[in-house]
Formats: sequence, C-alpha cells, structure tokens
Amino acid sequence: MNSNRLTGRRIIVFGCATGIGAATVKRLAQEGARVCAADINIDGATQVAAEAGGETFAVHVDIADEGSVQKAVEAAVERLGGLDGAHINAADLRVIMEDSDALTVDLAVFDRTVAVNLRGHLLCTRAVLPHLTMNETSAIVYTSSGSAHGAEPVRPSYAMTKAGVNALMRHVASRWGREGVTANVLAPGFTITGEMKKFMDADPGVAKQWEEQFMTETPHTRLGQSEDHAAVVALLLSDDGRWINGSIVDVNGGSLMRG
Repeated sequence: MNSNRLTGRRIIVFGCATGIGAATVKRLAQEGARVCAADINIDGATQVAAEAGGETFAVHVDIADEGSVQKAVEAAVERLGGLDGAHINAADLRVIMEDSDALTVDLAVFDRTVAVNLRGHLLCTRAVLPHLTMNETSAIVYTSSGSAHGAEPVRPSYAMTKAGVNALMRHVASRWGREGVTANVLAPGFTITGEMKKFMDADPGVAKQWEEQFMTETPHTRLGQSEDHAAVVALLLSDDGRWINGSIVDVNGGSLMRG
C-alpha cells in the first residue's frame, strides 16, 4: 500500500488491539494518517501502534464508561491537535456465546451488550463530534454487522445493538452531513481475525466445520480477512469517500446481498 491519501489526517480508532481495528490502524498509518489507537486492552493497542509506525500512539479507553471515553478523546486531541476522523469499532465479544435467544438470554448479557455495542458507540460519537465539526472534511465510520439485516435463532442482543448502530449512523449522517461530517457503517461478514484463527487452530474439527459452512454461504473464493475491512474504512475516511454518506457498506464476499 503506497497511497498517501490520508497524509496528515488525524484519526482515532476505538477498539483496535486485535482484528479489524488493528488492521485498520495499520492501514491508516500506511496511508499517512496520524492515528490514536484506543482500546481497553492498552498493551495490545500499544503493540499495534508500534507495529503501525509513523505517528501512531495508544491510549486506554473503556467505551462503556463516559469519563473514560472523554479522557481518551481529550488525549487524542491534545496529541494530534484535533480530529478529522473516527472509526468506532469496539465490541464486547466475550459475552456473545452467552447471547442465546429472547426467551432465555441472561439480562446481564443483554445489558452488557447494549452498554458496549450501542451505548458505547453513542458515547464515542458524542465525544468526537464537537472536534469533527471544526472542519468540513471529517468522517465517522462505525462497525456494524450483517446480523443487523439477517436472521438467526441465536444472538438477539448482538443483532439488536448492531441494528441500533445503523440507526445511529443514519442520524449522524442526516444531522451533521451539512456541517461536513460524513457517517457510514462497515458491515462485515464472517471474518477470520487473528483471534478467530487461534480458536480455529485449537480445534481443527470445529474449524473445518465452520469454514465449510461459511464457504457454502459465501459466493466467493475465500472467507474474509481483517485487511478487507481496513481497506474500506480507509476509503470512507479519505477524500475518495467524501460523497458516501449515510451508507451501510457490506463487506462480506456476497454472503448477504441487498438492493
């Protein structure tokens, strides 16, 4: 990647110690951005920042805590001198396997999912918007999921919050678009992240079953990789994506096709 289309852009990425967020931090830095890598896992974020190089640095954030979000954004703005973009990517996947169905799900699991995947995204939005509106070429990219549009017999809390993220994005796009802030959603399909690969390597039988299942559902030659999503985030945060506003961009190899 030799593009310099993000040179000088000041961007914060929430949720970046692993997976899509980590790949995004690295991609943005490769394209010349100055990046604040924010994550509850500060050790992981620090490592990602070091690997990204350039003017990349890490800060701690718990997006379920309003004070923590404000401090992280203040630290980013102090170091960068402002903000031109944000990728709000954080999610608590530790509870996703306990997200059973509407009748039996533990409400503590539901509440935690909402606190991070939905309320946390609102907190991040509230913290960055005052800074993004100070220029006319800024952008927010949210990470949602194809589950917001699909249907499955499990994980209702996750799907509900992701649908809520889509609604939040459309609100921001319609309310602040005329002030120069575009807002869009990245909706990933099944993606083999680093963490997912570790899990699959630990149980080759399950890994093969999953791969066969998702390849059957995906009209493509392979499954998704974190870098596929990072490339789309970089586009949406660049001038090349300025005319894209209020959109849900499906990056899933064709597993979900919507008109």
